[in-house]
Amino acid sequence: MQEYYKIVTFGCQMNVHDSEKLAGTLEELGYKSTDDDNKADVIVFNTCCVREAAEQKAMGNIGAIKPIKKQKKDMIVAVCGCMAQERAKADEIYKKFPFVNIIFGTHNAYKFKEYLLDVRNKKAKRIYDVVEGDLNLPKEVESYRTSGYNAWVNIMYGCNNFCTYCIVPYVRGREKSRPMEEIVCECKMLIKNGYKTITLLGQNVNSYGNTFKNGKDNFAELLKELDKLDGNFVIKFLTSHPKDLSEEVIKAIANSKHISHMIHLPVQSGSDRILKLMNRNYTTEHYLKLVETIKKYIPDVNLSTDIIVGFPGETEQDFEMTLDLLKKVEYNTVFGFMYSKRSGTPAEKMPDQVPMEVKKQRVNKLLELQKTIEAKKLKRFLNQTLTVLMTEQKDGKTFAKTDCGINVIIQNAKPEDFKVDFVKVEVVDIKNTKLIANLK
Repeated sequence: MQEYYKIVTFGCQMNVHDSEKLAGTLEELGYKSTDDDNKADVIVFNTCCVREAAEQKAMGNIGAIKPIKKQKKDMIVAVCGCMAQERAKADEIYKKFPFVNIIFGTHNAYKFKEYLLDVRNKKAKRIYDVVEGDLNLPKEVESYRTSGYNAWVNIMYGCNNFCTYCIVPYVRGREKSRPMEEIVCECKMLIKNGYKTITLLGQNVNSYGNTFKNGKDNFAELLKELDKLDGNFVIKFLTSHPKDLSEEVIKAIANSKHISHMIHLPVQSGSDRILKLMNRNYTTEHYLKLVETIKKYIPDVNLSTDIIVGFPGETEQDFEMTLDLLKKVEYNTVFGFMYSKRSGTPAEKMPDQVPMEVKKQRVNKLLELQKTIEAKKLKRFLNQTLTVLMTEQKDGKTFAKTDCGINVIIQNAKPEDFKVDFVKVEVVDIKNTKLIANLK
């Protein structure tokens, strides 16, 4: 009899890719995917702890499974990811949800198959295995990729930066880079299998290779090696840290055939005082010079950023400096967040915590400003010919994306025109944040 699984994923692209690996294990064991909680024989919650809202949502989702588990006693419920790596949270999950069979963190996710088989074969009723301390490079597990054109590839794990607001270094461990030849081989195979977009993942991709002894294999060299591969594809990457993005990397992107001109460069604040409190290790002057260098070598760059408002001690003047920086840089996309207190981080105990009402006002003001900037930036695409990747046809519409991730609707495409491939279009209109185009 066919058995089914469901994976519920919270958080970043790293977690999305981790869920593909969990799915790979389940598919190998003969399970098939379902979106129906009642149909699932295995439910996995891959959690995030970067912000409080993500934690609360995960806890709510786990709790909601209790009635189904009560009726379906052989169902296996697993909780993993960053939240489960945090010992206090893992303890809370274990005590609060006795129906959860398996709890494991980020350091030992490769053992999921072993845990699952032990519970399925009645060798254990509950498994709680959170490995602490810094470990070696995690073992790679075969992924079950849900997209037919977009693939995620880990190039490194962990983070050494210890921004004062961030829990990631505590739950993902120190930086460890995968061997370059291993990454190139994986990407080569993905391209051969028809993938059109490959996104390289790391908490700070610019420090890729820092742990290697040869001193040669760095992020710029990795990009150059990937750009040499044959095929029709685009390479993207997430995420960059401003203190580590080098001119060599910028030049590698500018001189490439396959590297996307999209750079996500989180600034977090436009106030040097707040950046220092955040332990970001750069100033706004350094950041703006970096943006200047990027625009010099890559004039058509699509620049995005993350900004935290309401960090402890942030004054109205500090916030206005952030708005000024937005106006100077003119980002294509801004992801704005209200500061979320994380247990165990230095910022949690900082004085002058900003009231929630003030944080809400600031994030709304930030995003309103960005709307006007984004609308202005999109206008430059009018009447231009672009190469876009057709991704799907739905409800009589054909959807595509630019290599920088801008959504496109191709209005004159017929059903027989559709293929998951790169095509040339002419932009004829703009609606909200979408480009309206015609096939050339």
